[in-house]
Amino acid sequence: MKGKIRIIAGQWRGRKLQVPNKPGLRPTPDRVRETLFNWLAMQLPGSRCLDLFAGSGALGIEAASRGAKQVLLVEKEHDIVQGLKQQVATLAPDNIEIICADAMQFLQKTPSAFDIVFLDPPYERDLLSPCCTLLEQRGWLNPHALIYLEAERSLGIPSLPASWQVIRRQMAGQVAVFLAARDI
Repeated sequence: MKGKIRIIAGQWRGRKLQVPNKPGLRPTPDRVRETLFNWLAMQLPGSRCLDLFAGSGALGIEAASRGAKQVLLVEKEHDIVQGLKQQVATLAPDNIEIICADAMQFLQKTPSAFDIVFLDPPYERDLLSPCCTLLEQRGWLNPHALIYLEAERSLGIPSLPASWQVIRRQMAGQVAVFLAARDI
């Protein structure tokens, strides 16, 4: 195992999640997650959340801990998915589902609309813009959905669909994070 991250708030506050030692797996740091969930505080309770590229599960599990009605974690690495399932089982949630699938292929399936989407794809793979396009075009978003985007700082603001607007942004080291709102 690479280490541990903690759940910051909610019903599982202070619980630690194991982070597998996998190349490219980089959980969103505590301070960035805390800022993000402060941004989402009013919209999160009762929401449906999609965590694509779930990795450690930190974003989706934090959302569930803070009152999201339903959280879907999508991760393509089988061993990471098994680890996520084991960790989530210790929390005994009724609001988290884990799917082993490639995010881009998953987005080609029949959509179910979400209120909040977390997009934190592997760096240097140029997946943010294609994911945003699929989320918008295929019907994965409710009319006023919020979308969290995390990328290398050097890339700047990712290319977003016309109906999305960046409403929050933060730079942390080499990471840039954005919160976009869909306005339909």
